[in-house]
Amino acid sequence: MSNMIQAAREQVSALTQAAYERAAAAGVLPAGVEVKANVDIPKDVKNGDYASSFAMAGAKAMHMAPRAIAQAIAGHLELSGSYFDRVEIAGPGFLNFFLGAKWYGDVLSQIEAEGMEYGKSDEGHGRKVMVEFVSANPTGPMHMGNARGGVLGDSLANVLSRAGFDTWKEFYVNDAGNQIAKFAHSIYARCMQLTVGEENYPFPEEGYHGDDIKELARGFLAQAGDFPGQTSQEDWESAMAQYGLSVNIPKMKADLSRYQIEYDQWFFESELHNSGYVEETVGILAANGWTYEKDGALWLNTTELLKKKYMAEGKTQEQVDKLDLKDDVLRRQNGFYTYFAADIAYHRNKLDKRGFDLAVNIWGADHHGHVARLQAALDGLGLDGSHRLVVVLMQLVNLLQDGKPVRMSKRSGKAIALHDLLDEVSVDAARYFFNSRSSTSPVDFDLDLAVREDSENPVYYVQYAHARICSLVHRLAEEGSPVPAAAGVDAAVFSTPEEKALIKNLAQLPEEIHLAARDFDPSRINRYLLALAGDFHRFYNACYIRGEAPQVLSARLKLADTVRLVIANCLTLIGVSAPEKM
Repeated sequence: MSNMIQAAREQVSALTQAAYERAAAAGVLPAGVEVKANVDIPKDVKNGDYASSFAMAGAKAMHMAPRAIAQAIAGHLELSGSYFDRVEIAGPGFLNFFLGAKWYGDVLSQIEAEGMEYGKSDEGHGRKVMVEFVSANPTGPMHMGNARGGVLGDSLANVLSRAGFDTWKEFYVNDAGNQIAKFAHSIYARCMQLTVGEENYPFPEEGYHGDDIKELARGFLAQAGDFPGQTSQEDWESAMAQYGLSVNIPKMKADLSRYQIEYDQWFFESELHNSGYVEETVGILAANGWTYEKDGALWLNTTELLKKKYMAEGKTQEQVDKLDLKDDVLRRQNGFYTYFAADIAYHRNKLDKRGFDLAVNIWGADHHGHVARLQAALDGLGLDGSHRLVVVLMQLVNLLQDGKPVRMSKRSGKAIALHDLLDEVSVDAARYFFNSRSSTSPVDFDLDLAVREDSENPVYYVQYAHARICSLVHRLAEEGSPVPAAAGVDAAVFSTPEEKALIKNLAQLPEEIHLAARDFDPSRINRYLLALAGDFHRFYNACYIRGEAPQVLSARLKLADTVRLVIANCLTLIGVSAPEKM
């Protein structure tokens, strides 16, 4: 697919090289000199749209002053049919190229041809990538951190798909292990309190204290019949865990569906244990020499795996020796496998059994210490986890109202649930705000700002630009001026700074998608949208459309409609709607 900014950059290099060869053939410049020059985009358009350092880069080899080389190049440039209409020499010998009408017209034509696929590339070459995100414990409602991870993961998967990767979205359900045991124990305690009275049965301090546990207990008792009866506490808790999961998981799916998130698969941890895959994975690590037994438990030699990993990454022995590296238990004394063992098995399942080239996880920043350990364990399985497992660490969300923080505590059961948030603000606002900054930065989610319907609210500002254009297009069509095809537009009429800046920004999208995929940072799309909407509003306020001469009206209407298409394109990438009326 097209990247008109890169195409122009490459054309500068080609035009400059061709001019050099003509100058050398004419005896003006020495022949046979290989010059590696940079082509940059100046910050000030007065210095051209693109600047080549060819003259300075070739000065030493040619034994000539850079400005003399630049003059020779400029004198032998042939710009006819190119994207540029003139070149100026500046400073010590910069060749400053100024874009002409052909480039501006071709940008509109390319976007028209590619439509909602504009910005797509094949840089991923169809490599299989799994993006695993949210993966919240099914022991309670999803909270604000899950809400941020949801939009980051969903948007990132969309961006990677647009960049040419074969993407897969997955939710990992932790339906086994200590968290589920604590979950069941908490439900049991609430059931006992409802049966014999709160004062007669203590609630465990480490249990889940939320009101949702009380609701589950009431629901379970309504169908249990003879509780407590003769059944053992262990059997009751097993049944309670299954009941709790049968209630919570559908709620999670419903909340995420409301949040415009659908997964390709919900993968259950219990399947790894029940199928023997965890045991098999630990056996491979043992066979590869990375485990040992101590105090009746089986340990992973994480220390040596991490040393090997860090040395391969360039750390010195002295640096590695200073690290506080520790080994990990894989199988406890009681024979049960740890969460870490299951996590290793799950990622082996991704990379080995299901053959994903890359596994991308969205995790909270508090899991940072787990990243290298898991990568090293996968290295120990021969799966190159150091390169094939990418973890995007996500900082916290600060919820604000009336300018003050809204306190959250999952332990006390007062966490702000996703479904409660979506009762207060629109899905569009939630998705936009949570994806507004890089995952490495905290997000201040201002509830008051999220519901405002003015230009201070960034999602409203962007969506209003789209709706404004839709209204303009509809009104002009009724007046007999439909949007023309790009081929019918005279790009020479684009003469104002506002028009040119807007088209340049439209041309920037392929590069933004490339960088968002490369850096695993879908928030770039939000920032791009905000900049594009700003450029459009400036253009709309500075350049009249209705009542202008036919050629001008036609060109500006096409430009506005192209902006509409690109805004809709980008809003789709981040899972936000593009309303036609507001």
